[in-house]
Amino acid sequence: MVLEANAFARMHELKLLHLSHVQLDGSYAEFCTRLRWLCWNKFPLDSIPTDFPLGSLIVLEMQYSSLRQVFKGTKRLSSLKILDLSHSHSLTELTNFSFFPNLEKLILVDCERLVDVNESIGNLERLVYLSMKDCKNLRMLPENMFLLKSLETLIISGCTNLNKLSVEMLRNMEFLKVLEMDEIPITQLWRGRSSCILSSLPCSLVYLSVWGCNLSDDDFPRNFSNLSSLRRLNVGNNPICVLPNCIQGLARVDKLSFPMCKRLKSLVGLPEVDDLDIQHCVSLEKITYQYFPRYKHAYYYFPHHIWPSTRANGNPNLVEWEDSYKVEPIGRVDVDMINLLGLCNLESMAPIRIHKPFSSAIDRSPVQGLYEGRKFSTFFGGNEVPVQFSHKSRGSSISFTVPLLDNHIIKGLNVCAVYASSSSQFLYNYWDGIEGIAGHMITRVRNKSKGLKWYSLPEHFGIPHGEDIIWLSHWKFKDEHLEGGDQVVVSVRMAHCFQVKELGIQFVQVEQESNNMMSTTVYPVYPSFMSRLDYLFNDEDSDEDTRDNEEEQQDDRSIAAPTGSNNCSSCLHGWKVLITAACNLTLSLSRRQKQQSESRG
Repeated sequence: MVLEANAFARMHELKLLHLSHVQLDGSYAEFCTRLRWLCWNKFPLDSIPTDFPLGSLIVLEMQYSSLRQVFKGTKRLSSLKILDLSHSHSLTELTNFSFFPNLEKLILVDCERLVDVNESIGNLERLVYLSMKDCKNLRMLPENMFLLKSLETLIISGCTNLNKLSVEMLRNMEFLKVLEMDEIPITQLWRGRSSCILSSLPCSLVYLSVWGCNLSDDDFPRNFSNLSSLRRLNVGNNPICVLPNCIQGLARVDKLSFPMCKRLKSLVGLPEVDDLDIQHCVSLEKITYQYFPRYKHAYYYFPHHIWPSTRANGNPNLVEWEDSYKVEPIGRVDVDMINLLGLCNLESMAPIRIHKPFSSAIDRSPVQGLYEGRKFSTFFGGNEVPVQFSHKSRGSSISFTVPLLDNHIIKGLNVCAVYASSSSQFLYNYWDGIEGIAGHMITRVRNKSKGLKWYSLPEHFGIPHGEDIIWLSHWKFKDEHLEGGDQVVVSVRMAHCFQVKELGIQFVQVEQESNNMMSTTVYPVYPSFMSRLDYLFNDEDSDEDTRDNEEEQQDDRSIAAPTGSNNCSSCLHGWKVLITAACNLTLSLSRRQKQQSESRG
């Protein structure tokens, strides 16, 4: 569109003007003279005319312009604070920055023909933000950039042809907080000195990104003691195999990102973080921590793929996540556990289809043992509860009374569920509507006599495909959690594509010694917000203690599921919403506690 320049001449009070794909015809001297903010996408000229009245301009945005140079000759813009020339693919020359003495923000993203930067940039004493992302032909940065004492953010990601970058310049930027160097050839710029360079970055840094810089394990320093203020670190898409030692010592880091590290096999000794990104680390097998995470409750209660501070998908080989789960072939499971469950003929167990939490592929796998928190499970083909189970029931729920035992205590329960697919189309529509939902099945053990409840949401589970599946699990309890005479209900709820056919219960007993009670691991009682999952089991809650809490249960159901619905599939969305809300609440409280602790420190 072509407009006459004098069309704006009488707009004396115009402060903000946004033009896009517009060409002005005539003298620019008659253009509006009091503009504060000019945004002109696709500016058609190769330079800004000298008669353009920009003396009052504070913000100048000319993205996708045809500019080759900003101005011809000299033009001082003392009021200009923000200059954005992003995606100006013809820009080859930048004006003398001395004419923009008060510039605070300079954005030159994707100016692909820009080769160098005028040394006068060092005179911008108020420059806070500088982005030259994806300036692919940029060869060097002037060494006097260290004079930018106010600079807090420097983004040079994608400047893949940089052949000179002064370490001294970076080290002397004493107020720099954000440094993004994605895809910069660090190992080529400083051959043999990569670790030395990374350990010489300014101590003021809060966020560092070296995504895709071709850094191997040996390219990282022994420690990041110089980066005591670092809170966020992105080392994604690098050929590292293990967690670099320097990352273990980052005491204040909140977010660690390792996306697309396809050779990464283990993260052993992770520091405590709020946010972890391990997406598409296809070789990753093991994650452990330096010490117990402050979100340990979340690792017990919720699968990681719905925990809001963890992004993990495309990790088909992840078999161990400390204090969350561990998967190993059934032949390697501890012999005592095998005997405890009465398993035999392990070699003859046929492979079954297994759902893995971080992989969309559903392939046949050998039978495996799954440790989650303090519970063990295994899935294998079979169509009936084993004969050694003392209590059996058709359907998805079983009630029983704990027997009175002489000189014995109840160490735990073995729970067995036989289930099948209720839909022949399961493998085709499995991900429709349930992707990201916490588990596909849930078990609740409820001691009605003591008012205690336990839940299990396995992340790995067998998928029926022409055969029934047996889910066999062992639950450990503290001595006082199960005693003779206790009324107990065990229930299993599954989504619409699975159907529970039979349940079985077996008591695990141990002889009581007079002076040495056997020590058993405590299986934690879940916090009150987990009781929101009880709407999945509301057909059992007709006893007196449940009626006393009828109002609370009704509130839970009104939030989590449609009124009167007992169908698990209709409640899945509510289930996800409630668990995510609980996670967010826990995360918020933990962060608040951390802030209070730091303020006291």
